[in-house]
Amino acid sequence: MSKKRVFALMLVVGLLVTGLLTSCGPKELGSEENPIIWVFVPSGETERVTAGAESVAQLLQEETGLYFKVLVATEYAGAVEAMCADPPEAHMSSLATFAYVMAADRGCAEAAMLAVRYGSPTYNGQILVHKDSGITELSELAGKTFCRPDPLSTSGWVIPSIMLKGAGVAPDTGLAEVVDAGSHDAVAAAVYDGTCDVGATYVDARTRIEEDYPDVMEQTVVIAIEPDIPNDGVQFQSSVPQELRDQIVDGLLAIAATEEGVEALDTAYQWTELIEADDSFYDPFRQILQAAGISAEDLIGE
Repeated sequence: MSKKRVFALMLVVGLLVTGLLTSCGPKELGSEENPIIWVFVPSGETERVTAGAESVAQLLQEETGLYFKVLVATEYAGAVEAMCADPPEAHMSSLATFAYVMAADRGCAEAAMLAVRYGSPTYNGQILVHKDSGITELSELAGKTFCRPDPLSTSGWVIPSIMLKGAGVAPDTGLAEVVDAGSHDAVAAAVYDGTCDVGATYVDARTRIEEDYPDVMEQTVVIAIEPDIPNDGVQFQSSVPQELRDQIVDGLLAIAATEEGVEALDTAYQWTELIEADDSFYDPFRQILQAAGISAEDLIGE
């Protein structure tokens, strides 16, 4: 065999080996074969959150060329664990405030963006009762059935727990029962139909169920408003490269400036805008938790 043929054969073999190694090796994060997994918490009705999140992901793919896979966890703790698993089961998240603080303090989530609702990067929770309950004060909730979205919901349980203690009602022993309704929408519905005596949601989750319960605003009454809480937003798993984070943040800012993007963000989480924000934005909330002696372990154990 001539030297030219030997060289040509070696070149072909080399290219084949390189191709095989490339095809068998790990694909770049954000490719179609290795999409960026974006985990959401079920703060609202799961099908609605999923539909909105998938619309946002599709718009983001068109804007950035990156591929995304949407995951809506069945509970808040599941979303935290997806970010903190080894290896990670999610690369970015939209965690509720307390869930984010948990993940950040474990070193597996870093804030990048904050949602804006009604022109504000913070929100408030509310504690609801049925208008016929006769309840007007938090101190009257002893022995009542309390509905919450999830044990790690900031406005649905973390802050209400602090407020109950302040009113002399022990959240772990002073209530007849604590019911995990699964979402803020479901809490509002449970108070409306009498399943629970009282419930806590963000302001104003009741608007999400007005189609099914047109008189929900009249039949339920707010007896307490919670202090300002940082909104949810977008966080990245600590291992995600900064270059990729910047590309995604720029893409989200771009689609949030379009009518189609705003509609998708609103469907998922009632977001009207996204702004850049780092972990320090959550420090005042951490101080509230520390002053009240609240820990994740306490809440998960309840």
